[in-house]
Amino acid sequence: MTTGKDVAAEIAFLARELKTPVITETFTSLGDQAREAGWSHEEYLAAVLGRQVASRTANGTRMRISAAHFPQVKTMQDFVFDHIPATTRDVVAHLATGTFIAKRENVVLLGPPGTGKTHLAIALGIKAAEASYPVLFDSATGWIHRLAQAHAKGGLERELRRLNRYRLLIIDEVGYLPLDAAAAALFFQLVASRYETGSIIVTSNLPFSRWGETLGDDVVAAATIDRLVHHAHVIGLDGDSYRTRAHRDTINQQTK
Repeated sequence: MTTGKDVAAEIAFLARELKTPVITETFTSLGDQAREAGWSHEEYLAAVLGRQVASRTANGTRMRISAAHFPQVKTMQDFVFDHIPATTRDVVAHLATGTFIAKRENVVLLGPPGTGKTHLAIALGIKAAEASYPVLFDSATGWIHRLAQAHAKGGLERELRRLNRYRLLIIDEVGYLPLDAAAAALFFQLVASRYETGSIIVTSNLPFSRWGETLGDDVVAAATIDRLVHHAHVIGLDGDSYRTRAHRDTINQQTK
């Protein structure tokens, strides 16, 4: 005669074989809850499997966020939209759904330092990770360093193919430091390799009209911009920087 303990042991064994630890942890307590609430067998099974799937999804999201190498975690909930026009807010809300990644579109965030470009780029990257898209973040100089190392070892094309496995690359701080001709060529190759194959988010403190300054050549800048914006959402962020506003608010509070 099979006892309740035998059945529990069998379920625990099967859960271990299936590598579903949450089922092991929850099937007994959910079974008690099911009996008390009069659940059907199907409702109980759905509850147990739902716990396992939710845990696996959360773990997957954490792994993708960790693998993205964000410098810090920034979310949409933390972003201050007060100085952004309502139409721009609507665009950002649409981008947060991740549909631009499915369409292999790009996002370009332009504006002076401190207006939230990096915050917004990271927040969109986290939304992408939550939607199961692999993401990778770095500054413009970081990307150039990575590609220069690959080029020096004769593996640039292989590295670009590897990066194409990521559905979203985030290139932060374009324009903060000027690039020499070799670095500008590497940057162009990175953008060109993603053209209509994967999404990029770029942040820059410079308008497109000044990208020739940071890329060192107007022709290279034009070719880069052409590929970047062909399928892109370009968002301008303006106004005081977060740091300036915070400093002003502190002074106002102290003088009241």
